Amino acid sequence: MTLKFLLPFMAATFLYSGLISAAPPKPTASPSKPAVPKVVQPKWKVFTPPDKSFQILMPGRPKTKTQVQKTYMGEIKLQLFVAQPPAQEVAYLVTYNEFPYSYAKMTSPQKILNQAQSNTLKATQSNLISERNIRSSNGHPGKEIQYVDSAGKVTTNRMYVAEGRLYQVMAIVSKKQRSTLAKTMTGYLNSFQLVVRR
Repeated sequence: MTLKFLLPFMAATFLYSGLISAAPPKPTASPSKPAVPKVVQPKWKVFTPPDKSFQILMPGRPKTKTQVQKTYMGEIKLQLFVAQPPAQEVAYLVTYNEFPYSYAKMTSPQKILNQAQSNTLKATQSNLISERNIRSSNGHPGKEIQYVDSAGKVTTNRMYVAEGRLYQVMAIVSKKQRSTLAKTMTGYLNSFQLVVRR
Protein backbone atom coordinates (compact mmCIF):
# COMPACT_ATOMS: atom_id res chain seq x y z
CA MET A 1 0.00 0.00 0.00
CA THR A 2 1.18 3.54 -0.70
CA LEU A 3 0.40 6.91 0.84
CA LYS A 4 -0.54 8.46 -2.50
CA PHE A 5 -3.66 10.17 -1.15
CA LEU A 6 -2.12 11.55 2.01
CA LEU A 7 -0.63 14.84 3.03
CA PRO A 8 1.98 15.50 0.33
CA PHE A 9 -0.61 15.20 -2.42
CA MET A 10 -3.25 17.18 -0.53
CA ALA A 11 -0.82 19.93 0.44
CA ALA A 12 0.41 20.10 -3.13
CA THR A 13 -3.17 20.41 -4.34
CA PHE A 14 -3.71 23.43 -2.07
CA LEU A 15 -0.38 24.98 -3.00
CA TYR A 16 -0.73 24.72 -6.73
CA SER A 17 -4.48 25.29 -7.14
CA GLY A 18 -4.57 28.93 -6.15
CA LEU A 19 -4.43 29.05 -2.36
CA ILE A 20 -0.73 29.84 -2.53
CA SER A 21 0.46 32.30 -5.14
CA ALA A 22 4.04 33.47 -5.05
CA ALA A 23 3.33 36.45 -7.23
CA PRO A 24 3.33 39.95 -5.74
CA PRO A 25 0.13 42.00 -5.87
CA LYS A 26 -0.19 44.25 -8.91
CA PRO A 27 0.14 47.95 -8.10
CA THR A 28 -2.82 50.13 -8.93
CA ALA A 29 -1.91 53.02 -11.19
CA SER A 30 -3.04 56.53 -10.46
CA PRO A 31 -3.88 58.76 -13.45
CA SER A 32 -1.67 61.58 -12.10
CA LYS A 33 1.47 59.60 -11.20
CA PRO A 34 2.74 56.03 -11.47
CA ALA A 35 2.23 53.93 -8.35
CA VAL A 36 5.26 52.51 -6.61
CA PRO A 37 4.49 49.34 -4.68
CA LYS A 38 5.31 49.75 -1.00
CA VAL A 39 7.10 46.82 0.58
CA VAL A 40 5.69 46.26 4.03
CA GLN A 41 7.98 44.37 6.37
CA PRO A 42 5.88 41.82 8.26
CA LYS A 43 5.93 41.60 12.03
CA TRP A 44 7.06 38.12 12.99
CA LYS A 45 5.28 36.52 15.93
CA VAL A 46 5.25 33.10 17.57
CA PHE A 47 2.26 31.10 16.33
CA THR A 48 0.82 28.11 18.20
CA PRO A 49 -2.16 26.16 16.77
CA PRO A 50 -5.24 25.48 18.93
CA ASP A 51 -4.02 21.97 19.85
CA LYS A 52 -0.63 23.44 20.91
CA SER A 53 1.27 20.66 19.10
CA PHE A 54 3.94 23.02 17.74
CA GLN A 55 5.11 26.62 17.71
CA ILE A 56 6.81 28.60 14.99
CA LEU A 57 7.61 32.19 14.02
CA MET A 58 5.19 33.45 11.37
CA PRO A 59 4.96 36.79 9.53
CA GLY A 60 1.57 37.70 10.98
CA ARG A 61 -1.34 35.43 11.82
CA PRO A 62 -1.58 32.58 9.27
CA LYS A 63 -4.75 31.62 7.46
CA THR A 64 -6.00 28.19 8.47
CA LYS A 65 -7.75 25.51 6.48
CA THR A 66 -8.94 22.00 7.31
CA GLN A 67 -9.76 19.29 4.82
CA VAL A 68 -10.87 15.68 5.30
CA GLN A 69 -9.61 13.24 2.68
CA LYS A 70 -10.87 9.67 2.28
CA THR A 71 -8.05 7.10 1.94
CA TYR A 72 -7.72 3.33 2.10
CA MET A 73 -6.93 3.80 5.82
CA GLY A 74 -10.08 5.78 6.49
CA GLU A 75 -10.57 9.54 6.72
CA ILE A 76 -7.43 11.65 7.16
CA LYS A 77 -7.76 15.23 8.39
CA LEU A 78 -5.28 17.76 7.02
CA GLN A 79 -4.57 20.99 8.91
CA LEU A 80 -2.96 23.79 6.92
CA PHE A 81 -1.56 27.11 8.20
CA VAL A 82 -0.41 29.65 5.57
CA ALA A 83 1.18 33.11 5.81
CA GLN A 84 2.08 35.34 2.86
CA PRO A 85 3.73 38.71 3.54
CA PRO A 86 2.42 41.50 1.29
CA ALA A 87 4.52 42.44 -1.74
CA GLN A 88 6.86 39.47 -1.30
CA GLU A 89 7.03 36.43 -3.58
CA VAL A 90 7.07 33.90 -0.75
CA ALA A 91 4.66 31.74 1.26
CA TYR A 92 5.24 30.12 4.65
CA LEU A 93 3.26 26.98 5.51
CA VAL A 94 2.88 24.38 8.20
CA THR A 95 0.71 21.34 7.54
CA TYR A 96 0.04 18.17 9.45
CA ASN A 97 -2.13 15.10 9.28
CA GLU A 98 -2.78 12.36 11.79
CA PHE A 99 -2.44 8.72 10.76
CA PRO A 100 -4.70 5.96 12.06
CA TYR A 101 -3.11 4.44 15.17
CA SER A 102 -2.45 1.02 13.58
CA TYR A 103 -0.73 2.51 10.53
CA ALA A 104 1.50 4.78 12.63
CA LYS A 105 2.53 1.82 14.79
CA MET A 106 3.27 -0.55 11.89
CA THR A 107 5.11 1.81 9.53
CA SER A 108 8.61 3.12 10.13
CA PRO A 109 9.07 6.92 10.22
CA GLN A 110 11.70 6.67 7.46
CA LYS A 111 9.25 4.89 5.15
CA ILE A 112 6.63 7.57 5.79
CA LEU A 113 9.17 10.35 5.08
CA ASN A 114 10.46 8.69 1.89
CA GLN A 115 6.91 8.15 0.61
CA ALA A 116 5.99 11.76 1.45
CA GLN A 117 9.00 12.98 -0.55
CA SER A 118 8.11 10.82 -3.55
CA ASN A 119 4.45 11.87 -3.52
CA THR A 120 5.27 15.56 -3.14
CA LEU A 121 7.66 15.59 -6.11
CA LYS A 122 5.13 13.75 -8.29
CA ALA A 123 2.13 15.86 -7.26
CA THR A 124 3.94 19.17 -7.82
CA GLN A 125 5.85 17.94 -10.90
CA SER A 126 9.05 19.21 -9.33
CA ASN A 127 12.73 18.33 -9.58
CA LEU A 128 14.65 17.50 -6.42
CA ILE A 129 17.54 19.87 -5.64
CA SER A 130 18.71 18.35 -2.35
CA GLU A 131 17.67 16.04 0.50
CA ARG A 132 19.02 15.23 3.95
CA ASN A 133 17.89 13.46 7.10
CA ILE A 134 17.26 15.74 10.08
CA ARG A 135 15.75 15.58 13.57
CA SER A 136 13.44 17.95 15.41
CA SER A 137 14.83 19.84 18.40
CA ASN A 138 13.33 17.15 20.67
CA GLY A 139 14.59 14.19 18.66
CA HIS A 140 11.78 13.23 16.27
CA PRO A 141 12.95 11.85 12.88
CA GLY A 142 12.69 14.12 9.89
CA LYS A 143 13.82 14.91 6.38
CA GLU A 144 14.55 18.15 4.56
CA ILE A 145 13.99 18.30 0.82
CA GLN A 146 14.41 21.21 -1.55
CA TYR A 147 12.82 21.16 -4.99
CA VAL A 148 11.94 23.43 -7.92
CA ASP A 149 8.75 23.33 -9.97
CA SER A 150 8.26 24.10 -13.66
CA ALA A 151 7.40 27.75 -12.87
CA GLY A 152 10.73 28.18 -11.07
CA LYS A 153 9.30 28.31 -7.52
CA VAL A 154 11.72 26.78 -5.03
CA THR A 155 10.34 24.96 -1.98
CA THR A 156 12.26 23.99 1.12
CA ASN A 157 10.22 21.40 3.01
CA ARG A 158 11.12 20.00 6.41
CA MET A 159 9.05 16.92 7.29
CA TYR A 160 8.82 15.29 10.70
CA VAL A 161 7.08 12.16 11.98
CA ALA A 162 5.95 12.51 15.59
CA GLU A 163 3.28 10.79 17.69
CA GLY A 164 1.31 9.43 14.74
CA ARG A 165 1.47 12.64 12.70
CA LEU A 166 3.36 13.85 9.65
CA TYR A 167 4.28 17.54 9.95
CA GLN A 168 5.57 19.58 7.00
CA VAL A 169 7.13 23.02 7.40
CA MET A 170 7.56 24.76 4.04
CA ALA A 171 8.88 27.96 2.54
CA ILE A 172 7.98 28.52 -1.12
CA VAL A 173 9.75 31.35 -2.93
CA SER A 174 10.14 32.67 -6.47
CA LYS A 175 13.48 32.20 -8.17
CA LYS A 176 13.85 36.00 -8.27
CA GLN A 177 13.61 36.48 -4.49
CA ARG A 178 15.26 33.23 -3.38
CA SER A 179 18.64 34.77 -2.52
CA THR A 180 17.14 37.91 -0.96
CA LEU A 181 14.89 35.92 1.41
CA ALA A 182 17.26 32.99 2.09
CA LYS A 183 18.18 34.05 5.66
CA THR A 184 14.56 34.86 6.56
CA MET A 185 13.38 31.47 5.31
CA THR A 186 16.12 29.63 7.21
CA GLY A 187 15.18 31.51 10.39
CA TYR A 188 11.53 30.55 9.85
CA LEU A 189 12.35 26.86 9.30
CA ASN A 190 14.71 26.79 12.31
CA SER A 191 12.05 28.32 14.58
CA PHE A 192 9.75 25.28 14.29
CA GLN A 193 9.38 23.47 17.63
CA LEU A 194 7.37 20.30 18.12
CA VAL A 195 5.62 20.09 21.46
CA VAL A 196 5.07 16.65 23.00
CA ARG A 197 1.33 16.17 23.50
CA ARG A 198 0.16 14.74 26.83
